[in-house]
Amino acid sequence: MSASTVHRNVCRWGLAERMATFQIPGEGHILTRMDYLWTPWRYQYVSTTDKTERPGVPASLEVWPGNHRCVFCNMLGAVDYALENGTAREEAEKAAGIVVRGKSCYVCLNAYPYNSGHVMVVPYRHEASLAALSTEEANELIALAQRTERVLTEIYHPQGMNFGLNIGRAAGAGVAEHLHLHALPRWAGDTNFMTVLGETRVLPEELPITWERMRKVFAK
Repeated sequence: MSASTVHRNVCRWGLAERMATFQIPGEGHILTRMDYLWTPWRYQYVSTTDKTERPGVPASLEVWPGNHRCVFCNMLGAVDYALENGTAREEAEKAAGIVVRGKSCYVCLNAYPYNSGHVMVVPYRHEASLAALSTEEANELIALAQRTERVLTEIYHPQGMNFGLNIGRAAGAGVAEHLHLHALPRWAGDTNFMTVLGETRVLPEELPITWERMRKVFAK
């Protein structure tokens, strides 16, 4: 296949924004470089987070009158309001995807997961950077990450895991103003044809099921 054919195919498939072709001086080889590989199943999340009137407020908890203009702060505000007004804790936290709560941080499901079991460890306090956390908050963030690793291992038996912080929009943070640590199980080949070319993420498990399984193991 020629370099021009590769260029046309890649552009048609939508895999790359730009291709660069290089001829090595004195050689017959052609090198092609792909600049961007898209993750289109995340587009709905990153394109609407800032535009949603009250991001993070579950439909079943929308009676909460507040708005902190932050996905994570609104999530907590809606849940706490529901609890104060008689909603059962399990019902309220399941609606928001909150799996477990600690003293200064909590674990919640990612509403647009890369894989089943994709969760986030989030400080209660609205801070944008790791350095802004107190020692107590930072310690609990890592302690909950450790517990999350054990829970994901017990439930999903993954071949690997990703744990990571994206600090700032330039680093890829979808919600840059409130620090959160991603945790997700990985398997060889989990980024496949459907994800890259079909703009579809195939998940074997619905979010309520993920919540129930993780909640049960966290409670042990």
